[in-house]
Amino acid sequence: MTAATTSKHEEILIRLRDLENQCIRRNQHTESMFLNEEEQAAARTMFPESALIRYDGGYEGAQKKKVIFLTDEEDDFSDIVCIASEADQRFRTIEHRDVLGALMHLQIDRHSFGDFWVTDDHIYIYTSSAMARFLTDNLTRISRLNVSFEVIAEHPVQTFQYRKFQAVIASSRLDAVVAALAHISRGKAKEMIREGLVQIDHVTLVEPDEVCNNNCTVSIRGTGRFIYAGVVHKTRKDRIVAEFWQYI
Repeated sequence: MTAATTSKHEEILIRLRDLENQCIRRNQHTESMFLNEEEQAAARTMFPESALIRYDGGYEGAQKKKVIFLTDEEDDFSDIVCIASEADQRFRTIEHRDVLGALMHLQIDRHSFGDFWVTDDHIYIYTSSAMARFLTDNLTRISRLNVSFEVIAEHPVQTFQYRKFQAVIASSRLDAVVAALAHISRGKAKEMIREGLVQIDHVTLVEPDEVCNNNCTVSIRGTGRFIYAGVVHKTRKDRIVAEFWQYI
């Protein structure tokens, strides 16, 4: 992790430490705002998941999650709810960026809501119960489409699509993997890594000799996000044929 990245997350780590202390001092559960995957990776270095520390985004596999500090192992507290609105997209297509724009127009912090997505006929947003009341009252229009949100009992799961493919790489070193995925030289791949443009499992790395393990997530700015599924076989010249899954 780079010094700049560490500095960027210092405020979050300090806030989490304060929440943990509050939980202990008051003997009452406390929770953070929603953290993105990079922020969660930083948080887990100091606050690993345990019986008294839970990472929760409202559903299994959520990308944005809260850190919840619990008073005992039986405490199942969570204030995360899902709000939903029907969305008739026959005449006006709503995209992810449209929903984000509408949320930002309400001048709320990005950490106030979790994952959100659009299907053919619905819009789903995960948030806290307190913020849900504000959104159901005020989020009434998205990109010229009238919407009406309400809290739903279900916790729907966002599904992702992947493109599977194979690529020949010199080794499982990060620079070799980035070079293959971004279709650049290994020299250029090393530059990108040292400039902080590459992450493994949402952690920014600066050393190109890091080894990619099976099922790790490799994010390359300007190229995309991939899962390194592992080695399929080796060529006659002892190069690796690896399988990747690309988020689409």
